Amino acid sequence: MATVGTARADSPAPPVQRCASPAEERLPPVQPQSTLIGSVQRAMRLLEAVADREYGAPAKQLAREVGLALPTAYHLLRTLTHEGFLRREKGLFFLGDAAERLSSGAAQQKRRSMVDDALAQWRDSIGVPVYYAVYREGEIDVLSVADSPSHPAVAEWADFRETGHAHAIGRCLLSQLDEEARRDHLDRYPVRSITPYTVRDEHTFLRRLERLGRMEPVFERQEYALGTVCAAVPITAGATAATVAISMPAHQADRLQSAAYQLQREVGRLVGTLALSINI
Repeated sequence: MATVGTARADSPAPPVQRCASPAEERLPPVQPQSTLIGSVQRAMRLLEAVADREYGAPAKQLAREVGLALPTAYHLLRTLTHEGFLRREKGLFFLGDAAERLSSGAAQQKRRSMVDDALAQWRDSIGVPVYYAVYREGEIDVLSVADSPSHPAVAEWADFRETGHAHAIGRCLLSQLDEEARRDHLDRYPVRSITPYTVRDEHTFLRRLERLGRMEPVFERQEYALGTVCAAVPITAGATAATVAISMPAHQADRLQSAAYQLQREVGRLVGTLALSINI
């Protein structure tokens, strides 16, 4: 009889139990490689195929062009349509509103980048901070500023929208408005002194605007910020008033006029790009 506790030589050894480490227990199960990424790639190929078809295309044609099985193409097309990237009319697929918004956003970003590049170029070539602004929906809107540590922009210590009479940007924009729009603006934002050099009353301010030559630079000296002089160049962009402006320390005022005319020449070469960017 076998001794208690002694294993028989011909008995199979019990299997070794391996305990998973805490790190292994937290690992998710392995999924098929890039399943989600593959679906996105196939959806993008379908969108590109639809974009190439101005008059739309049926599912079978799209599946054939991008090399997809018809059931897969149908599934992706239904999903893209549900999310608004495609729309279906009489069995044909067209780009939807969501895709159009993406396209419009990309175009706006490109235009904004072109404007920012131009402002940076002028900042470096003239050696001053450069501003780009428009007048829309009754407000002064500074869209972009290019400055640097050595050429800092003017600090907006008083709201630009409310002090258009005191700075070159505002004067340049208001000078491009008709009389009714100009008076409407001044009714909402009355003329007031913010430095000892600011124009004192609306009558004097309007007379200054009337004396401005068409498409001539507008100059302002310490009326918005003490120690700073500015100039702004008007831009013709359809019915929208726009301007590019510069500022510099008051002790450099003797070069303000020449810098403004240099800016005007530079702007003339890119006025189309700036006009397009009004909608950014």
